[in-house]
Amino acid sequence: MSELACGAVQNEHTYTGLRIASIFVILAGSSFGALFPVIAKRSPFFKVPKTVYEFAKYFGSGVIIATGFIHLLAPAFEALGSECLGDGWKTYPWASAITMMSMFALFLTELFAFRIGTAKLEALKVNYDPHGHALAQAGHHSAHGPEGERIQPQTKEKEADSSDIEAHEQHARAREFYTTTMAQIIGVSILEFGVIFHSVLIGLTLAVDEDFKVLFIVLVFHQTFEGLGLGSRLAYLELPDAWSWARYAGAIAYGLTTPIGIAIGLGVRSTYNPGSSTASAVSGCLDAISAGILLYTGLVELLAHEFVFNPEAHKAPLGKLLYSIGCMILGAGVMSLLGRWA
Repeated sequence: MSELACGAVQNEHTYTGLRIASIFVILAGSSFGALFPVIAKRSPFFKVPKTVYEFAKYFGSGVIIATGFIHLLAPAFEALGSECLGDGWKTYPWASAITMMSMFALFLTELFAFRIGTAKLEALKVNYDPHGHALAQAGHHSAHGPEGERIQPQTKEKEADSSDIEAHEQHARAREFYTTTMAQIIGVSILEFGVIFHSVLIGLTLAVDEDFKVLFIVLVFHQTFEGLGLGSRLAYLELPDAWSWARYAGAIAYGLTTPIGIAIGLGVRSTYNPGSSTASAVSGCLDAISAGILLYTGLVELLAHEFVFNPEAHKAPLGKLLYSIGCMILGAGVMSLLGRWA
């Protein structure tokens, strides 16, 4: 790449009307992909079979994993290997290092979040196993996240006074919040954080890219499938009524990010050079950070805990297990194929 190309702005100003229209088209596709699973699961007007939700959930897991590898990690290597960057960027594999640091940061965040939750529960005289392994050994099902020990009914006392009942209910509500609710919110928030970075960057790229038509078509499918992956996770959140808005807020935030990126790109395309040293360094670092987030979430939070640590998967009929794996591989395959163009 020449010095001129590294410093000068050489963006395409063609298809201006279509580029503006892409804001609304991708807004519709992204929002539909993210909101439909959330609305359909809770609306009495939609009678969607359970198998459809299961397909969306496992297909979405594959989409998330492929997004991390193909649509984030590979572009991070490309951006941080740009000829426009200084020698300091070329003497070390920064894309790999930043992705690794992102994964460790995510691991430590989750670890200490669960430690704080454990301390709060111990103060309430409630114990739990962060991944439900003890319950699994006892034959009880548990999803990923801290699981409270089942409180056995007191058989020795025939009657409990009202204060004991009230204290028990308070403990149960606190246990539900710090185990189920907080674990799920933390997991989905981390996933959304990584996806949003990625979505803004591809919006910027779409606004100025010379191969706009091809990229536009591919990104409509890309954002819809990625929204489906995120929306299926939001739909399965088991939240109390006070937190029900979080599902819709997460889906709406995802739907807005890429259109915002496109709008910003259109606004600054006379001065913004995606091939400059600054843009390459920033986008490469953000892609690497997002890759670490999505890979950790996809491989640990979704893949391992849906199959390896899930007692239901251990005992499920072989056909159902193969169907779930097939849906996940299909999602990863479709997103990997889209990586050919975007």
